[in-house]
Amino acid sequence: MTIIREQDLTDSIADALQYISYYHPPDYIHALYQAYQREESEAARDAIAQILVNSRMCAEGRRPICQDTGIVTVFLDIGMEVRWDARDDVETMVNRAVHRAYTDPDNPLRASVVRDPDGARINSGDNTPAVVHINLVAGSTLGVTVAAKGGGSENKARFSVLNPSDDIAEWVLRTLPGMGAGWCPPGILGIGIGGTAEKAMLLAKRALLEPVDIQELAARGPRSHIEELRLHLYREVNALGIGAQGLGGLTTVVDVKILDYPTHAASKPVAMIPNCAATRHVHFTLDGSGPATLQPPRLQDWPQITWEGAAGARRVDLNGISRDDIAAWRPGDTLLLSGRLLTGRDAAHKRIIDLLSSGAKLPDGLDFRGRFIYYVGPVDPVAGEVVGPAGPTTATRMDKFTDAMLAETGLLGMIGKAERGPQGIDAIRKHRSVYLIATGGAAYLVAKAVKAAHVVAFEDLGMEAVYEFDVQDMPVTVAVDHEGNSIHQLGPQQWRARIAGIPVQID
Repeated sequence: MTIIREQDLTDSIADALQYISYYHPPDYIHALYQAYQREESEAARDAIAQILVNSRMCAEGRRPICQDTGIVTVFLDIGMEVRWDARDDVETMVNRAVHRAYTDPDNPLRASVVRDPDGARINSGDNTPAVVHINLVAGSTLGVTVAAKGGGSENKARFSVLNPSDDIAEWVLRTLPGMGAGWCPPGILGIGIGGTAEKAMLLAKRALLEPVDIQELAARGPRSHIEELRLHLYREVNALGIGAQGLGGLTTVVDVKILDYPTHAASKPVAMIPNCAATRHVHFTLDGSGPATLQPPRLQDWPQITWEGAAGARRVDLNGISRDDIAAWRPGDTLLLSGRLLTGRDAAHKRIIDLLSSGAKLPDGLDFRGRFIYYVGPVDPVAGEVVGPAGPTTATRMDKFTDAMLAETGLLGMIGKAERGPQGIDAIRKHRSVYLIATGGAAYLVAKAVKAAHVVAFEDLGMEAVYEFDVQDMPVTVAVDHEGNSIHQLGPQQWRARIAGIPVQID
């Protein structure tokens, strides 16, 4: 019989959440570096370089890889011979650990969880509660897997119940392009097949946590139908040409992981969940001897890549920019922004539009005329920082607000991540605006460009408050120009055609 102390579990999970906030799994870094070496698209290669440099910076500085430090998922495989020395139930213990990790003063993590999800949506303030899965297994140890999943990738989860004769690969290849790039590729696809609806989703989520090993699989060859399917999907998904950040390129996924389970004879449930460039998870085992000890990866595991701004990037002064200036920008142009801009996400946009619709004035300091808005909810700063990691959020969520923002506030342009939908592009074209993207998964790198920051409105919204940032050489790419031309349409089209004539290599 093994006795697990409450303090050992909470200490271990809290430490694990801090650990995964700044350490990528080494297998992912290795796979991403291989993708960087193979990549032929300049835009995609630059995005991967930013992600790799950001990852090393976070490992060295022990600060979050991404500003979206995720909703916590914990898998507990509890041995049947385990006994507890605890006063609380397991979920309460897990949530106590989450509270401690996310409010750690040395590395505060962003609180992103809201309660009353279809009502007031009030931020819980400490990222609780976690999503906890408990499985009773044979043995006398406690296996714990801790993951933090950002909203951008979690929102792209897909599920369907296919007919038994339907082709799963066809469903994946038909479904994945519609997911866009808000999940921040290059990443990993987790696929669950079989069981029931909830079982398939759970299989897909657990599949994401397995080691990246597609290159080893390709080298030895498949030994089962599932391994054949993994290799087939790896090749065919990358042949779509979506590429890093959706810019077009050779690598969209660094691995495809699949778990299956027996299912009803009339069914074929299938779930697909992507993991983003901020892949974060760790596994440990408790055996009653004390809390887990997590060994930091060696800094030598990170490739020596330098990034000093995109070669040939145009420097832009945001404090003196005009509509004529932005009319000269084209999709794929790289810019280095300097000057003042405002921030805002979903909650701020809704509040602004509600105020405008009611005829009320916007708060003092909230003047968008001739300015850019950056879709971001930053991490709180620690000593010496102006702002914590501050990468972009998915722009399509702001599409429904874009026409009114451009028409009624004098806003000139927007910065976010991934593509804009038809509604957003129509508004950009109509108002002769532009949309720029920063690299998702490079939040700490982007934050280094912020030289001053203060809240100007809606402080009660927490991480969704409106800030004014003063930036210097903030790296962005033109995604949608004033005529509505989109790099997220043009780039993948070009690379899909190119890849069709070039076999996708698996080293």
